[in-house]
Amino acid sequence: MQFAAQAAKEDPQVPHILDATAVRSWCSLALDALGRDREEIDAINVYPVADGDTGTNLYLTVESAARAVEAVFDAHATGTSVPDLPDTVRAMAHGALIGARGNSGTILAQLLRGMAEVLGETREQTADGGATGADGAAEGGGAHLARALRRAAQLAREAVAHPVEGTILTVASAAADAAARATDDDAGGAGGEGAADHDGAAYGGDGAAVHAAYAGARVALDATPGQLAVLGRAGVVDAGGRGLLAVLSALVEAVTGDAPSLVAPGTRPHELPAVVESCEADDGPVGPAFEVIYLLETDEEGIALLRRRLDALGDSLVVVGGDGLWNVHVHVDDAGAAVEAGVEAGRPYRIRITHFGAAAGHRRERAQRAVVAVVPGEGLAGLCAEAGATTVLARPGEPPASGELVDAIRRAHAHEVVLLPNDTELRHTAAAAAEQARAEGIRVALIPTRAAVQGIAALAVHEPDRRFDEDVVAMTSAAGATRYAELAVAERQSWTTAGICQAGDLLGLIDGDVAVIGAELASTAEAVLNRMLSAGGELVTLVLGEDVPDALAERLERHVRDGHLAVDTVVYRGGRQSVPLLIGVE
Repeated sequence: MQFAAQAAKEDPQVPHILDATAVRSWCSLALDALGRDREEIDAINVYPVADGDTGTNLYLTVESAARAVEAVFDAHATGTSVPDLPDTVRAMAHGALIGARGNSGTILAQLLRGMAEVLGETREQTADGGATGADGAAEGGGAHLARALRRAAQLAREAVAHPVEGTILTVASAAADAAARATDDDAGGAGGEGAADHDGAAYGGDGAAVHAAYAGARVALDATPGQLAVLGRAGVVDAGGRGLLAVLSALVEAVTGDAPSLVAPGTRPHELPAVVESCEADDGPVGPAFEVIYLLETDEEGIALLRRRLDALGDSLVVVGGDGLWNVHVHVDDAGAAVEAGVEAGRPYRIRITHFGAAAGHRRERAQRAVVAVVPGEGLAGLCAEAGATTVLARPGEPPASGELVDAIRRAHAHEVVLLPNDTELRHTAAAAAEQARAEGIRVALIPTRAAVQGIAALAVHEPDRRFDEDVVAMTSAAGATRYAELAVAERQSWTTAGICQAGDLLGLIDGDVAVIGAELASTAEAVLNRMLSAGGELVTLVLGEDVPDALAERLERHVRDGHLAVDTVVYRGGRQSVPLLIGVE
């Protein structure tokens, strides 16, 4: 690569074009760069929430984009051709969208989407590496890429509810401006402001544009502490902007073979001082307690409604995507309300709720202990998150993979983690995730909860201030003392432990075995409760599915009260879950 770059400088007529192969290289190089710089970027993360995960979130976002690009190339592996540029950049943008993490990762996904919109247009190469634009007019070398960077910066700003200068948005805009100046016909290929230390003009094709974009971004990044007070007080540059600089550096190397230095001679490195103090006064405002992220299938009308709802609920609202699929990111105090807003707007999934801790708005230190819980519905995700747990949503028929559980354990950001799989089918998956997390130095205790109601019982007695082993024993005991049941609909005729069922029958399963077969939800649920309470109990937990009316809960509460005076009942809304009713008896 270095030899190719040198040869190009000696012969300016050799074009350097961002084609499909270069995009693949860009993803790989960006992933390597963020892998090297991840800890540094995490360390300078003080805005919008000082939770020390911006570098990690950007890495995971690019990792998802890179996987999507590799999948496109794998589809061409049997032939001699390679994917075309439109297919490759669209795959990159889609991969980033579905894998976006955190505020900066979500914005990066939108930047890549903006680039894909322009680069996905038909591009007719000219002798000097130019292209034909959307209007049919010829674009000089690099102008197509410069226009892609401009569209990226524009879409990213539109995605953020309240754009702030001194952030990744500022750096992206500066990169686009510098690329446009470098490729302007009257500029004669000049590198633009801040680009003098890179001889971008020596490159044909997209080389001048990418060098100028990188140099303009670096100048803008160095200026961020003067634009955002929280950065100035901490003495750091913006972490998201620093991550974008690493991505742009990889773009320069992919297109030209030249790997630019992240630090110009005579300037300070982008490093954290020895200690970063809290960036808010002790009596200053404390930010929202939860970060909520989910993918959402809806239309433009649904997104408009969602933006209004979430903007009123919290801050750091970023909604990216399009064509029916969106990635939603917001910081709120009411995680359940943020998820419910998504349910009202469309179909949310891959819901991730992270609790910032009591010191939200300040730099988040690694907690001593945390709980990670798998939940079957959006309602329980909000409930468990409000109790301090990091949640993983299990969609009907799509149980989470071990990698998702490991990701949740990392997001919990604690030395000790209690893992609640809440499903017998996840026993081996959870064990594998726990083993991987232990290899990373995290102490993980796996409590083999077999249903969500057992997880709720365990979470209710969780006390992070007592010894880890004592806490795990208490949570295990609470889960083990909770019998669980669910009401499901039979899909076909079959033999069960309660007799022969027909398709459409209601099945009452107690501790995993069919105990009751019925035709109507309420009466079947009452029969299940009678069996469970015949052995005694102090508390009944009912988790209602999305389409189950409140009247059912009221009827079952009366049934328990009339037959068992000393037994209390609590009711939760589970949202969209695989069965209409979950029951727990402690």
